[in-house]
Amino acid sequence: MWHLLEPLHALHYYAPEAFEEAAALGYGVGERWPAYFAWRAAPLGAAGTVRVASAFYSFSPAMVGRYVPAAWEVAAPGDVLAARLRAADRTLRAVLGDGAGGPAASPGLAEAAGLARRAAEAADTAGRPLAAAHAELPWADEPHLVLWQAATLLREHRGDGHLAALLGAGLDPVEALVSFASIGAAPEAVFASRGWTAEEWAAARDRLAVRGLVDADGGATPAGRELRAGVERRTDELAAAPWAALGEDATARLAELLGGPWLAAIGSGLLPSDNTLGIGKV
Repeated sequence: MWHLLEPLHALHYYAPEAFEEAAALGYGVGERWPAYFAWRAAPLGAAGTVRVASAFYSFSPAMVGRYVPAAWEVAAPGDVLAARLRAADRTLRAVLGDGAGGPAASPGLAEAAGLARRAAEAADTAGRPLAAAHAELPWADEPHLVLWQAATLLREHRGDGHLAALLGAGLDPVEALVSFASIGAAPEAVFASRGWTAEEWAAARDRLAVRGLVDADGGATPAGRELRAGVERRTDELAAAPWAALGEDATARLAELLGGPWLAAIGSGLLPSDNTLGIGKV
């Protein structure tokens, strides 16, 4: 379900409509990070560097500090959230189609939105700060926005659980990325977007090598692959409750309904083939 829903959520970070909305707020759009940190952190309120770095985990605190809390000097979190929803609306209408009979207005999408919302509302947000922040946001009325909000809440619920799994495996933020790169989730250069210096990356790799988790070339050893598989398995286990609450038949129906929107999102060309999420790789 994550593989089906994540592309619908992630369009927001790459779509031209989102950059236009960010620019209208006053954010620089020469790179995606000023808007990214504003979009994703806004549900937390005017959070500072420490809180955002903690919730996002894999980003270097130094990188977070370049954009937070300065993001809230450009626009207040409430204004960012309103613009974020406008961006999602415009993006999904462009990608899915609009108008009478268009995919964004289809009965199938409305059914999918209802099912996804049921799963999202069943998510336990205890100990999950980003999921909890999204759970407090009001729901939109339009089905395509309800689907986007549900996908976003569910991915942050899964993400919060993923951080718990990483902590349980003894992987600090930069080690988590080195470990992920070691199994081929994406080239190491892709992970440079998280802001860690070459020295920090090398030191983390050395720490993992001492534990027998990576080899001299930075590739995962059998023990490293086993540890990473355990992290992914635990992540899935911690993300399972909303789908158990929705039920097997309804979840299968949602998966069927998401086929068209998923193809549209992937086929839009907006999402990079190599990414730090590991979609299609893990």
